Amino acid sequence: MAAGDSSQRSGDRRSTGACAVSGALGPGYRPRRRDTRLQSGPVALCACQSVRHPGCPCARPAALVTPAEPISNSAIRTETMKPRFYITTAISYPNGAPHIGHAYELMATDTIARFMRLDGYDVRFLTGTDEHGIKMLQTARGKGLTARELADRNTPLFEAMAKTLNASNDDFIRTTEARHHAASQAIWKRMADNGDIYKGSYSGWYSVRDEAYYAESETEIREDGKRYGPQGTPVEWVEEESYFFRLSAYEDRLLALYEANPDFIGPTERRNEVVSFVKGGLKDLSVSRTTFDWGIPVPGDPAHVMYVWVDALTNYITALGYPDTENPLWNYWPAIHIIGKDIVRFHTVYWPAFLMSAGVELPRRVFAHGFLFNRGEKMSKSVGNVIDPESIVAHYGLDPVRYFFLREVPFGQDGNYSHDAIVQRINADLANDLGNLAQRSLSMIAKNLGGVVPQPGPFRSEDETILAAADAMLEQCRAAFERQHIHIALNAIWSVVADANRYFAGQEPWALRKSDPERMGTVLYVTAEVIRQIAILVQPVMPDSAAKLLDLLAQDAADREFSALAKRLSEGTQLPAPSGVFPRYVEDEAKGEAR
Repeated sequence: MAAGDSSQRSGDRRSTGACAVSGALGPGYRPRRRDTRLQSGPVALCACQSVRHPGCPCARPAALVTPAEPISNSAIRTETMKPRFYITTAISYPNGAPHIGHAYELMATDTIARFMRLDGYDVRFLTGTDEHGIKMLQTARGKGLTARELADRNTPLFEAMAKTLNASNDDFIRTTEARHHAASQAIWKRMADNGDIYKGSYSGWYSVRDEAYYAESETEIREDGKRYGPQGTPVEWVEEESYFFRLSAYEDRLLALYEANPDFIGPTERRNEVVSFVKGGLKDLSVSRTTFDWGIPVPGDPAHVMYVWVDALTNYITALGYPDTENPLWNYWPAIHIIGKDIVRFHTVYWPAFLMSAGVELPRRVFAHGFLFNRGEKMSKSVGNVIDPESIVAHYGLDPVRYFFLREVPFGQDGNYSHDAIVQRINADLANDLGNLAQRSLSMIAKNLGGVVPQPGPFRSEDETILAAADAMLEQCRAAFERQHIHIALNAIWSVVADANRYFAGQEPWALRKSDPERMGTVLYVTAEVIRQIAILVQPVMPDSAAKLLDLLAQDAADREFSALAKRLSEGTQLPAPSGVFPRYVEDEAKGEAR
């Protein structure tokens, strides 16, 4: 290619490195032959949410359900009609202050939401608080408060945490809101009208902390003489009149769902646990309580309040206007739920059964992350190792904290964190690898080229290689985010960061200033282009820091979405004076240690 022909180098993406429109249709959404979302208008669905098919074990007549709008490749890059994407965190119990476990889930979910927005989706992102149940009531009594007073005192702490973490949620729901009472009573009535709720009496083991019922076989008596459930929480014997949900009637339908939709639950080990649990046999579920009144009254029987999980799970559709399915927000359903692995059963057994009964389309996917351990120890107030999100962000900085947890801990698995590990990531990955590369290359453009992006000369094989590696990042990230594997996306990006550092060091542009200024300009152009692509792709994880990098590259707002990766950095662009983006963490300057 002639040196003067720069149209392919600095305007449009070279054909050898171009990224085709992804075939991935969003995290957890992979069209299958029987997927009703690929059809138009209402269709007849069996209870396992597949189109009627031979051999379906579902005994109940099919419901008429309007499927979600299809997400097609042709729609992904249009400005007039963006595909919709709905994602939720679990809602948190505000019986205490938020801790780093709450923050971890919120940061991860926010990252996925931001990724999808940048990739051309119309995103709806929900978080909130679960304010009913005996756990809230008992905690409040211990503090001399009413449950409502406790909720009103603590929920603002969770809202403040979302702001501290720069979460981009579109809504924050409280289950004490009037809209949620209406939605919960509506879904109860739908389940009752379907013949799935009846009155009886319950006796069995119940965990207040888990807000869960357990079979005796799931409990054990420990050395202290107390009985504990499978999550290691104390259980107590409960006997009371109760309404029941006919969960046993949904055993075959749930198994059919898991079989027909293997991606409904992630990661795989969580799916296997759920399938094993359901195959072990389902018993009807107690769904009301009479021994306390802090909850949503059962329609027509105010002596009963709803089991907190009927109430809590419904929040995901409350926020979209349920039961008003004509509400424009309803078009965002179905959702991807990001939850902790300790509440998988509620979201993948109870919730889909409730929705099947109520005739509501099922979520697209439920993905469960693991637990965080502080230097190998589970967080505990008695041990004194519970970390306040506000303090850790104040100590290390928000974007470094977001980056650390989402890079260090494979999403879906348990992970450890410590002061030393955080500092290592800050100084090695951010300050040394990405920050130093940007500072050195942009400073050379400022010093030697008047701060103007140079016109590159002919590309050599080493230039083509690093550009091809950068060009491949978008598809690698899409594939990772489709599975909620945020850590894998970051690994792919930092692999290119390492390649770019080797490229820059190997080309020695500082030595070319006098001997071959055109070649120096080419090396600096290629390096700046790779940094631009990296900065665009790390925006979901580190929005503020990425924005600073893109400011240094003089990128307009319209050039920060993933669609901008289809073109190259424009030569002749005047850049601002370079400045550092990722400062090193220096122990001597640290004010204490956030452990």
